[in-house]
Amino acid sequence: MFRKLSYVVFLVLILSSCTSTKQVLIPDWTSVPWGPFPLTCPDEIKNPVLKAADVSDRNAEFVADPFLFHENDLWYLFFEVYDRKTDQGDIGLASSTDGLNWVYERIVLDETFHLSYPYVFRYNGEYYMMPETHQLSDVRIYKAVHFPYAWKYQVTILNRRKYVDPSIFFYNNTWWLFVSDSNSTNLYLYYSHHLTRGWKEHPMSPIVKDDLSKARPGGRSLVYNENKIIRFAEDKLTGAGVRAFEVDLLTPTQYREHEIPESPVIGPGNPPIEWFVANMHQYAPWWTGNDWLVAFDGLGPDGQFGIGICISKKPEP
Repeated sequence: MFRKLSYVVFLVLILSSCTSTKQVLIPDWTSVPWGPFPLTCPDEIKNPVLKAADVSDRNAEFVADPFLFHENDLWYLFFEVYDRKTDQGDIGLASSTDGLNWVYERIVLDETFHLSYPYVFRYNGEYYMMPETHQLSDVRIYKAVHFPYAWKYQVTILNRRKYVDPSIFFYNNTWWLFVSDSNSTNLYLYYSHHLTRGWKEHPMSPIVKDDLSKARPGGRSLVYNENKIIRFAEDKLTGAGVRAFEVDLLTPTQYREHEIPESPVIGPGNPPIEWFVANMHQYAPWWTGNDWLVAFDGLGPDGQFGIGICISKKPEP
């Protein structure tokens, strides 16, 4: 009898362990007490860290839409590579051992349609990418078959509009999705209790209407300091940079937000570096364990669009 009970207890522990593992979401920054602003760019960072000229396997016109990911002591940077030969975007990859110095690797996702905004995350032990696929009028999810180099289409979760820059996050045991339209004037909100199915439009959606200055997502949505939510938005009206909004209320029936004092979090002269002068439209943070590493993009004085890296350190007491 004792042996049977021991065996049952053993099975329960194993199943509990498996269940716990399945709930792991990367990134999970709910325990990080401060957010990724303001930015500084130390001398050891040589911005831009990536340019079109670094892309060796495409006839690249520009690189943009960077998203960071850290795994097993390596840094990865996923981003759009716009190929002037095919007149469409593909998803490129660069890697780094320190997050500051980057080496371009190769194109990791190429379709017959335009791809951009490669929003990468890990859930249930699997790696997922939610890129922009507005030409198909849908939002789709890809799964890595060999992270970070090979990705396969898994499922379409929305198919009603020409969606741009889908930005997914997990909050209060629910998946949430900010996504704009091809005019960048409306911001829609969806939610689901399952990653790959059951997505519903929020009753208050669109939560931003007819406003080019704050409707289009501009980087990884951030949940930190327990349940503080920040969404980033491109200022498409002026091109002045990326604005940040804190979500005050988020339920399946209600939504409320306000712009934070640090907004805009990036723009011409912010941070004070000479490289970029206009058209910053991405703010993609990643917690290093000590501070924030932030990837962004922008247009330099030479007319070249590139990707930069800066740091947001712990605020002074």
